[in-house]
Amino acid sequence: MEMTNTRRVPAPPAEVWAALNDPEALKACLPGCETLEQTGDGEWRAVMAAKVGPVSARFTGTMRMTDSTPPTGYTLKFEGQGGAAGFANGEAKVTLAPAEGDATALNYAVKANVGGKLAQIGSRLIDGAAAKIADDFFARFSERLAPAVPIVAEEGVVVDVAAGRAPGNQRWIRYVSIAAILAIIAYLALRGFR
Repeated sequence: MEMTNTRRVPAPPAEVWAALNDPEALKACLPGCETLEQTGDGEWRAVMAAKVGPVSARFTGTMRMTDSTPPTGYTLKFEGQGGAAGFANGEAKVTLAPAEGDATALNYAVKANVGGKLAQIGSRLIDGAAAKIADDFFARFSERLAPAVPIVAEEGVVVDVAAGRAPGNQRWIRYVSIAAILAIIAYLALRGFR
C-alpha cells in the first residue's frame, strides 16, 4: 500500500513540529489510539484499535523516528501486530514547509505492507480504511492547532471558541444555556406524552 498527500495545518511549522513530537497530542488526534508512550529518544510504543472492512483488531506496535531534521521533517518507521488479524509495517516520510497565512504544508508519503487476514480482504478496503484514518487524524490535528477564534455571543460578550468559555468568569451564560436546553427537553417530553 502506498499513500501520499499534502495537508494544510493552520499553525506555523515550529508548532506543528512540536505537536508531531508530543505523544499526548498525537494520541488525542489518532482515531482508535488507546495508548501512545515514548520509550526512548524518537521511539514510541502504541496500542490502537482499528477496523478494516470486516476485520476488527487491536494492534500493538512500535514507531521509530529516523532522519530527523527539526522542524522540517523526519521518517517514521512502524511495525504492528494485530494477532489473528495480521500485521502491518512500513514507513512514512513527513516534511513540513511554511504555507501562506502563517500555516504549514505537511507532506507525507507512506509505504506499508500488511499480512494475515488484512492481506486477504483486498487493497481497496485497506486503502479506504487508511485514507479514513488519515482524514480523521488530520481533521483532529488541524482543529487542535487552529488558533482560537473569538465570536460575539451576545451584545459585547466575546466567547473564546477554542476554550469554550466566556472571559471574565461569566459562568452565568453556561448556566442559562443549560437551563434553556433543559426547558426545551422538558417541553418536548411533556408534549410527546399528550
